[in-house]
Amino acid sequence: MNFHDLHRPGDPLLLPNAWDYGSAALFAAHGFPAIGTTSLGVAAAFGKPDGAGATKAETIELVEAVKDLDVMITVDIEGGFSDDPAEVSDLVASLAALGAVGVNLEDGRPDGTLRPIGLHQRIIEAAKEHGVFVNARTDTYWLRTGDDVRDRVAAYGHADGIFVPGLTDLAEIAAVAAATPLPLNVLHQPGGPTPAQLAEAGVARVSTGSLPYRAALREALATVLAVQGRPAPPTLTYADIAALLPRTR
Repeated sequence: MNFHDLHRPGDPLLLPNAWDYGSAALFAAHGFPAIGTTSLGVAAAFGKPDGAGATKAETIELVEAVKDLDVMITVDIEGGFSDDPAEVSDLVASLAALGAVGVNLEDGRPDGTLRPIGLHQRIIEAAKEHGVFVNARTDTYWLRTGDDVRDRVAAYGHADGIFVPGLTDLAEIAAVAAATPLPLNVLHQPGGPTPAQLAEAGVARVSTGSLPYRAALREALATVLAVQGRPAPPTLTYADIAALLPRTR
């Protein structure tokens, strides 16, 4: 079975997201057929800001490290680490040569705006030249830009999949799934819709994003605090981790 075949509306792929060799190897050892990378985890591991185009080399280094694991790897490359389609094409070619089966390409920018639709369309086209599964992510909900998510979903119809993180209302999820022939990917949210509910809404892929990384850090901190007899910390949010990272230079 190839990576495309794992995306089944009504029977979604659960995609755990790794940040280093150990986490990737652990997920692979527990039978997950495919894993993704998490840009937050990679950025934090190397002391760099997330979502700022600062971890291209580190992302390639991670894929190089895990390429021999018996698992399919799809790579979070933020916005492609460039606004130049040719540079994005070169990056995806390098990842494909290492054995990556997919990439995740987002239209959100560090300043809270969305990349112009036409430019993101060209970047998707450039990424698709190398035979990998291109998951086109739109941050309309994530960044609360007010843009109509369906406009972006329709515009990215030449990708292989659509990813709308931040989408949690089941009726909206079902409407987006019905609006595109592409497999819909959503982000798992603790306390949000269950996998069964997402399946019923037509979702084809459920990503865990930075949640496993944040959970790992929380458990590490809880372990150390317990030695002192101190209570465990609450669940760490994306903002909690991002606040620890260096600012964009």
